[in-house]
Amino acid sequence: MNLSSSSTLTVPVGTISRCDRWLACQRLQDLSIPCQCHSDGCLQVEVTHPMAILQLRSVVQQITASRSELIGWLERCLASDC
Repeated sequence: MNLSSSSTLTVPVGTISRCDRWLACQRLQDLSIPCQCHSDGCLQVEVTHPMAILQLRSVVQQITASRSELIGWLERCLASDC
């Protein structure tokens, strides 16, 4: 995927539960990533730069991962100085 500063990509996010999509939308908006959670529960995220893709992945991971997965990720980060 090649994103220039003038191009955008709208990414539908359907891997998280409907109620968690509202939480994800709020978090992404806090990160200044344009997104909308429609009345049907569909979350659309507008990706305008590569960092937004990483932040989107991080937000979705925080919502979908189990507590033990998140603890394991944190421990690996601490061990390797992420």
